[in-house]
Amino acid sequence: MAEAALEVEVIKAVRAPVPAVFVRQVLQRAASIPEVAARLPDGRVTVAVRLTGDRELRRLNRDYAGEDAVTDVLSFTGSGEHIGDLAISWPTAVRQSKVFGHEAATELALLSVHGLLHLLGWNHAAPRERREMNRLTRAALKLSGLRLQRGRLG
Repeated sequence: MAEAALEVEVIKAVRAPVPAVFVRQVLQRAASIPEVAARLPDGRVTVAVRLTGDRELRRLNRDYAGEDAVTDVLSFTGSGEHIGDLAISWPTAVRQSKVFGHEAATELALLSVHGLLHLLGWNHAAPRERREMNRLTRAALKLSGLRLQRGRLG
Protein backbone atom coordinates (compact mmCIF):
# COMPACT_ATOMS: atom_id res chain seq x y z
CA MET A 1 0.00 0.00 0.00
CA ALA A 2 1.45 3.39 -1.02
CA GLU A 3 1.62 6.19 1.51
CA ALA A 4 -0.41 9.35 0.89
CA ALA A 5 1.41 12.63 0.32
CA LEU A 6 -0.79 15.59 1.25
CA GLU A 7 -0.29 18.66 -0.89
CA VAL A 8 -1.89 21.82 0.50
CA GLU A 9 -2.68 24.89 -1.58
CA VAL A 10 -3.30 28.03 0.50
CA ILE A 11 -5.14 30.95 -1.06
CA LYS A 12 -5.14 34.22 0.86
CA ALA A 13 -8.17 36.28 -0.19
CA VAL A 14 -7.57 38.59 2.80
CA ARG A 15 -4.45 39.89 4.52
CA ALA A 16 -3.44 37.39 7.15
CA PRO A 17 0.02 37.67 8.74
CA VAL A 18 0.42 33.90 8.82
CA PRO A 19 2.66 32.35 6.16
CA ALA A 20 1.00 29.83 3.84
CA VAL A 21 3.73 27.35 4.77
CA PHE A 22 2.44 27.37 8.37
CA VAL A 23 -1.00 26.08 7.30
CA ARG A 24 0.60 23.63 4.87
CA GLN A 25 2.87 22.14 7.55
CA VAL A 26 0.11 21.92 10.17
CA LEU A 27 -2.07 19.91 7.79
CA GLN A 28 0.78 17.72 6.58
CA ARG A 29 1.69 16.89 10.17
CA ALA A 30 -1.97 16.17 10.95
CA ALA A 31 -2.02 13.79 7.98
CA SER A 32 0.80 11.80 9.60
CA ILE A 33 -1.41 10.74 12.54
CA PRO A 34 -2.19 7.06 11.91
CA GLU A 35 -5.99 7.41 12.12
CA VAL A 36 -5.90 10.36 9.72
CA ALA A 37 -3.43 8.74 7.33
CA ALA A 38 -5.65 5.65 7.19
CA ARG A 39 -8.49 7.71 5.71
CA LEU A 40 -6.40 9.42 3.04
CA PRO A 41 -6.43 7.92 -0.44
CA ASP A 42 -3.12 6.39 -1.50
CA GLY A 43 -0.73 8.48 -3.53
CA ARG A 44 -0.78 12.21 -4.14
CA VAL A 45 -3.66 13.89 -2.29
CA THR A 46 -4.59 17.57 -2.43
CA VAL A 47 -6.59 19.99 -0.32
CA ALA A 48 -7.14 23.72 -0.84
CA VAL A 49 -7.44 26.20 2.02
CA ARG A 50 -8.93 29.64 1.38
CA LEU A 51 -8.35 32.29 4.03
CA THR A 52 -11.08 34.84 3.55
CA GLY A 53 -13.36 37.24 5.37
CA ASP A 54 -16.60 37.08 7.30
CA ARG A 55 -18.70 38.26 4.36
CA GLU A 56 -17.58 35.41 2.11
CA LEU A 57 -17.97 32.80 4.88
CA ARG A 58 -21.49 34.06 5.57
CA ARG A 59 -22.37 33.84 1.87
CA LEU A 60 -20.92 30.34 1.55
CA ASN A 61 -22.63 29.21 4.73
CA ARG A 62 -25.96 30.57 3.46
CA ASP A 63 -25.59 29.18 -0.06
CA TYR A 64 -24.29 25.71 0.84
CA ALA A 65 -25.48 25.02 4.39
CA GLY A 66 -28.65 27.11 4.51
CA GLU A 67 -27.36 29.06 7.52
CA ASP A 68 -27.39 32.86 7.13
CA ALA A 69 -24.60 33.50 9.64
CA VAL A 70 -20.86 33.92 9.76
CA THR A 71 -18.97 30.79 10.72
CA ASP A 72 -15.30 30.05 11.25
CA VAL A 73 -14.62 27.17 8.84
CA LEU A 74 -16.51 25.35 6.10
CA SER A 75 -15.46 22.10 4.44
CA PHE A 76 -16.38 21.20 0.87
CA THR A 77 -15.75 17.58 -0.03
CA GLY A 78 -13.83 16.92 -3.22
CA SER A 79 -13.37 13.73 -5.19
CA GLY A 80 -10.55 11.44 -6.17
CA GLU A 81 -7.14 12.78 -5.24
CA HIS A 82 -8.58 16.21 -4.33
CA ILE A 83 -10.14 15.53 -0.93
CA GLY A 84 -11.73 18.97 -0.80
CA ASP A 85 -11.62 22.64 0.00
CA LEU A 86 -11.64 24.55 3.27
CA ALA A 87 -12.83 28.13 3.65
CA ILE A 88 -11.70 29.83 6.85
CA SER A 89 -12.67 33.29 8.06
CA TRP A 90 -9.47 34.99 9.20
CA PRO A 91 -11.34 37.75 11.12
CA THR A 92 -13.35 35.10 12.99
CA ALA A 93 -10.16 33.17 13.77
CA VAL A 94 -8.64 36.37 15.22
CA ARG A 95 -11.75 37.07 17.35
CA GLN A 96 -11.90 33.49 18.62
CA SER A 97 -8.20 33.50 19.48
CA LYS A 98 -8.76 36.52 21.71
CA VAL A 99 -11.74 34.88 23.42
CA PHE A 100 -9.79 31.69 24.12
CA GLY A 101 -6.47 33.36 24.95
CA HIS A 102 -4.11 31.97 22.35
CA GLU A 103 -2.44 33.24 19.19
CA ALA A 104 -4.47 33.75 16.02
CA ALA A 105 -2.14 31.33 14.22
CA THR A 106 -3.05 28.63 16.75
CA GLU A 107 -6.75 29.21 16.10
CA LEU A 108 -6.10 29.06 12.36
CA ALA A 109 -4.28 25.75 12.84
CA LEU A 110 -7.17 24.38 14.90
CA LEU A 111 -9.73 25.41 12.25
CA SER A 112 -7.58 23.93 9.46
CA VAL A 113 -7.26 20.59 11.24
CA HIS A 114 -10.96 20.61 12.15
CA GLY A 115 -11.86 21.14 8.50
CA LEU A 116 -9.48 18.41 7.33
CA LEU A 117 -11.05 15.95 9.76
CA HIS A 118 -14.50 16.78 8.38
CA LEU A 119 -13.25 16.20 4.83
CA LEU A 120 -12.08 12.76 5.91
CA GLY A 121 -15.42 11.81 7.43
CA TRP A 122 -15.21 12.77 11.08
CA ASN A 123 -18.10 14.63 12.66
CA HIS A 124 -19.01 15.95 16.08
CA ALA A 125 -22.77 15.53 16.34
CA ALA A 126 -22.57 12.93 19.13
CA PRO A 127 -20.46 13.32 22.29
CA ARG A 128 -18.30 10.27 21.42
CA GLU A 129 -17.56 11.67 17.95
CA ARG A 130 -16.78 15.11 19.41
CA ARG A 131 -14.31 13.60 21.89
CA GLU A 132 -12.56 11.72 19.07
CA MET A 133 -12.33 14.83 16.86
CA ASN A 134 -11.01 16.84 19.80
CA ARG A 135 -8.41 14.17 20.60
CA LEU A 136 -7.19 14.09 17.00
CA THR A 137 -7.14 17.89 16.82
CA ARG A 138 -5.04 18.18 19.97
CA ALA A 139 -2.67 15.47 18.70
CA ALA A 140 -2.28 17.26 15.36
CA LEU A 141 -1.61 20.61 16.99
CA LYS A 142 0.93 19.03 19.35
CA LEU A 143 2.87 17.76 16.31
CA SER A 144 3.22 21.43 15.30
CA GLY A 145 4.21 22.52 18.80
CA LEU A 146 0.86 24.23 19.43
CA ARG A 147 -1.28 24.04 22.56
CA LEU A 148 -4.81 25.25 23.10
CA GLN A 149 -5.92 27.05 26.20
CA ARG A 150 -8.08 25.02 28.56
CA GLY A 151 -11.71 25.17 27.51
CA ARG A 152 -11.16 25.72 23.78
CA LEU A 153 -12.19 22.17 22.94
CA GLY A 154 -14.82 20.39 25.02
